[in-house]
Amino acid sequence: MDKKITDLYSDYKRGQTDRRSFIRKLAMVVGSTSAALALLPILDENSLKASSSLQDDPDLVTEFIKYPGETGDMRAFLARPKSGRKFPAVIVIHENRGLVPHIQDVTRRMAKEGFLALAPDALSPVGGTPADVSNVGELFKQLKPEETTKNFVAAVKYLKTNPLTNGKVGCTGFCWGGAMTNQVAVNSPDLDAAVPYYGSQPTEEQVAKIKAPIMAHYGGEDARINAGIPAFEEALKKYKKEYQIFIYEGAQHAFNNDSNPERYNEKAAKLAWGRTIAFFKEKLK
Repeated sequence: MDKKITDLYSDYKRGQTDRRSFIRKLAMVVGSTSAALALLPILDENSLKASSSLQDDPDLVTEFIKYPGETGDMRAFLARPKSGRKFPAVIVIHENRGLVPHIQDVTRRMAKEGFLALAPDALSPVGGTPADVSNVGELFKQLKPEETTKNFVAAVKYLKTNPLTNGKVGCTGFCWGGAMTNQVAVNSPDLDAAVPYYGSQPTEEQVAKIKAPIMAHYGGEDARINAGIPAFEEALKKYKKEYQIFIYEGAQHAFNNDSNPERYNEKAAKLAWGRTIAFFKEKLK
């Protein structure tokens, strides 16, 4: 497909272009508004296929569930292997786009590795992640940080006592979810392992409260987030925390997101994912 079209669609899906502007720009490329509107469902379908390779996997059980959070019921996507009785559990925390199909697919991938994986929708208190995420930033602004953190900490409690788990719970997240993963580690002494991907780091005072071992992944080209690494590592050392930090040279922020071709770095993503799975299998057994 024409690179101009895929670039426009990528900007739209990331919320950098609103729907009206996207349709107008797409119409200029394809010749008319009617042609743009006809093409949109094809673009959506291709995007969904790209981020849902395990959608119909017969070896997985998937469902949307609700668990009790600080602000009320939290909607979440759950995936687990079909065979087996008790599994180590992993919370998967989405980026600042909400619980989109890509994150649901990451949750399936985690389940495929033998975990019960749960992806809460942080936007549950404000109606949940909408189908059109072009203006989703406005919904995130309505969330209260302390309550949002407690909603994810509640997921740890939910999984600790879930009869389908072995009582061990890890947490991973990406971008906004990477920062939230750090906050879950700070605020949940029951968490058994944390793997933040390119997330902003907790303060030194917060690091002192962390009980879970940490494995943090960063893109080498992510200057804004990486500026916080030295202080983070210094605090981890000061308080004698168990940690690993990996920086993937040449990789950008969001390098794990294979639904975003401009950011995705296959080599870095596969290496980081392999390390993540090995870490969880070690810490959650």
